[in-house]
Amino acid sequence: MPTFYEFFAGGGMVRAGLGAGWDCLFANDFDAKKAATYIRNWGEGEMRVGDINALSAADLPGQADLMWGSFPCQDLSLAGSGKGLEGTRSGAFYAFWRLIKELGDRAPSIVAVENVVGALTSNGGDDFSAMIETFVSHGYRPGALVINADLFVPQSRPRLFVVGVKSGAVGQFNSPSGPFHPQALVNAAEKLPDALQAKLIWLRLPSPHLRNTAFVELIEDIPDSVEWHSEAQTQRLLSLMAPLHRAKVEAAQKSGRKIVGGLYRRTRRDADGLKVQRAEVRFDNIVGCLRTPSGGSSRQTLLIVEGATIRSRLISTRETARLMGLDDSYVLPERYNDAYHLTGDGVVVPVVRHLAAHLFEPLLSPNAANDAA
Repeated sequence: MPTFYEFFAGGGMVRAGLGAGWDCLFANDFDAKKAATYIRNWGEGEMRVGDINALSAADLPGQADLMWGSFPCQDLSLAGSGKGLEGTRSGAFYAFWRLIKELGDRAPSIVAVENVVGALTSNGGDDFSAMIETFVSHGYRPGALVINADLFVPQSRPRLFVVGVKSGAVGQFNSPSGPFHPQALVNAAEKLPDALQAKLIWLRLPSPHLRNTAFVELIEDIPDSVEWHSEAQTQRLLSLMAPLHRAKVEAAQKSGRKIVGGLYRRTRRDADGLKVQRAEVRFDNIVGCLRTPSGGSSRQTLLIVEGATIRSRLISTRETARLMGLDDSYVLPERYNDAYHLTGDGVVVPVVRHLAAHLFEPLLSPNAANDAA
């Protein structure tokens, strides 16, 4: 059974994605509330609560095949501080790699990190270059992938994954291909110094089967974590819509069926150049990316249209969990904000499963070197 360490573990969504066929040796998160949820769902044996900077290799038991780090995105996000990997939060990336260096002969065969796609362009591409250089300097051949969770769940959530394999363990693929190497990634790779480009692997990952789950199917009829808005509150949201978005609502009313849309409040400029608040809705059965308030965005609102009837409310905590690919047996925090923060910061479970099934597990198989050649 393959083994793993999970850092910046949150509620253990990576663990859920890897599945029962993987053995967790160690998990860490400095957020006590998230760690408490991790323990409620997975037990307290592996979780160490505290700052990664206070850990040493001696704290990590055994030898893991995979070391995963979903390091904080605040300094890399377009909505964040823009300080990049030198920022206080996203700089935890280097503490993660310090542990790998300290592990020495116990260093994992595979290292995977996950973050926002803004990491490709933050600081003019220097942060992405620094990430790749860090993999290479520690003896790993890195490959980058951009995966949008909407291939698996009805949520638009593009994320950057950089996977490093111990040098010599995988053959080199010389060109990008498929949906996981978009032009933005190709552009970032082309800006790398020649020495790093020569080390980069274009990892192959098959496209998943066509998603057959629509957002409306994940909606709770009787949510227990949120209340319905009053009619006045719903009308207030409608009044904030520009003509384009109000037309979307009218079209949904004429459809003759129940339609659910995800709505965010945005600050836009009007015809006079003044900043105004707008309510923007989408009815394409995919919701916008779940974001926490600390990520620079408001909580997502649902607009439910059934003919002449229009209702609204905040998205429920269980609905956010379903949008992250968690099944309903997963125990969420009782407080709404804690649950929303947990899911909004997480990794989509079926994305991890796809990586595990089609990349990690094949790479760890005895025939990996032959398969990759």
